[in-house]
Amino acid sequence: MNKRQSWNIVTLFLLLIFGLTAAAVLKPDKSFSENENRALASMPKLSLDSLLSGEFATDYETYLTDQFIFRDGWIGMKTTAERLTFRQEANDIYFAADDYLIEKHTGAFETEQAQTNITYLAAFMEKMSETYDSAHLTAMVVPNAVDILRDKLPPFASPYDEETYLDQIKAALPQGVWFDTSGVLEQHKEEEIYYRTDHHWKTLAAFYVFADWIQEKGLGTASLADYQITAVSDSFRGTVASKVGIETKPDTLEIFEPVNPVSYLLTYNQSDDVRSTVYQRQVLDSKDQYSIYYGGNYGLVEASTEAGTGRRLLIIKDSYAHCFTPFTYQLFDQVDMLDLRYFSQSLSEFMEQKDYTDILFLYNASGFAEDTSLARLNT
Repeated sequence: MNKRQSWNIVTLFLLLIFGLTAAAVLKPDKSFSENENRALASMPKLSLDSLLSGEFATDYETYLTDQFIFRDGWIGMKTTAERLTFRQEANDIYFAADDYLIEKHTGAFETEQAQTNITYLAAFMEKMSETYDSAHLTAMVVPNAVDILRDKLPPFASPYDEETYLDQIKAALPQGVWFDTSGVLEQHKEEEIYYRTDHHWKTLAAFYVFADWIQEKGLGTASLADYQITAVSDSFRGTVASKVGIETKPDTLEIFEPVNPVSYLLTYNQSDDVRSTVYQRQVLDSKDQYSIYYGGNYGLVEASTEAGTGRRLLIIKDSYAHCFTPFTYQLFDQVDMLDLRYFSQSLSEFMEQKDYTDILFLYNASGFAEDTSLARLNT
């Protein structure tokens, strides 16, 4: 290599380094990643306390990772390189059997937040049990795919045992409040009950849990024959696929509509936004096709139905409830779906204004462990 070629390489390297640095500085920060369907970290505030504690350095590293230029492309390149070396995981995702991408949830259940959230839920359920008996009060924390679909994980995979964490939650709650979703899903694990490319359970899984739940609570019975099942998309690639950034086999997105439906109206966030259907089909042209249910996350969605049963249900939830909740419209005159992450009112004051006959807490396991809003259960 002659001197001219050496200088060309050095010049190209410097242009690459300083060019990327300049582009990263000049690029406006993004607040939300449509590809990953999550909020991105913003520039942390610098203070003496945060600097000395190391909090600023940690938050700044997260900020740089989230705001890095061409981030999605780099994620895909990294995953491709790791797959070429026959690695069975990337970005905390297992490459599992039958084209499943399964999140590991590393460390999610061993944090202080995870343990604190158990105490928040236990305190809330203890308070609710003073008013509601176990036939009208339920806590469901749904296991993630990494727990139920263990047989599909790569050889030598060693995920955290979610069942240990779920047992801790159950032990902290009043007698009869806990509903064993794990037992239901284990019976159906050979079926497609989780998406291959997304972190949610499928509507089929939600139906199986719903059917067992209403039977246990004396609300009746349900059969798949009671529903018309329609595939509304065969091109769904969810949040887990976004984390690996490479082309993957898409999922089929299905909705379950009752053969004999009851009429209902949905009111969003106590506003003039009133809709007559759960299913917002216009989102099927977007990346976030899962938001076909209700159009995404809202602090409060109130459903008034013509079920005529005299019962009124409050569901405190994360997005795992979105495909579950429509099943309840056949059984309750009112079904209010409340998400503490986006709900600014006092929960106790809100509940005092209502006359609920039933309370359901419905989260997925990792979402429950990581949620920083659950202190508001007791406000």
